[in-house]
Amino acid sequence: MDLILLERVEGLGNVGDEVKVRDGYGRNFLLPQNKAVPADKSNRKIFERRRAQLEEQQRALLEAAQAKAEKMSSLNLEVVRATSDGKHLYGSIGANELVELINAEGFDVARRDILQDAPIKEVGEQEFRVRLHPDVMATIKIIVKAEQLD
Repeated sequence: MDLILLERVEGLGNVGDEVKVRDGYGRNFLLPQNKAVPADKSNRKIFERRRAQLEEQQRALLEAAQAKAEKMSSLNLEVVRATSDGKHLYGSIGANELVELINAEGFDVARRDILQDAPIKEVGEQEFRVRLHPDVMATIKIIVKAEQLD
């Protein structure tokens, strides 16, 4: 299936690129989410008329994501969890908990945007990334402290 991209799609292309994708990916993901249109003669003409507008929208989204990344990078999240030996956590801190912590700080982040190399399982300072745009990542620090037992 040949498509014209209406927005930047990670791993596929930028606004205006004509790409060939598998039918299912185009039909079930790109087309329903208005990320692309079929690459036919009429859509090419329509796209060329809208090109400047679409590129400006993408530029605005990129700038907004960069500004949000700067604000998010200054976050220092702190969590207190029970530990087995003062160092290793019972369980771990995964993407769902990280989303809750970030959203509690006034940001709007989805679980799919959290990128962790591995779940957080130890006390100390850790880092994880948040994808805000295909070209923008924010790195956030989280400090995990051991719960003090009386």
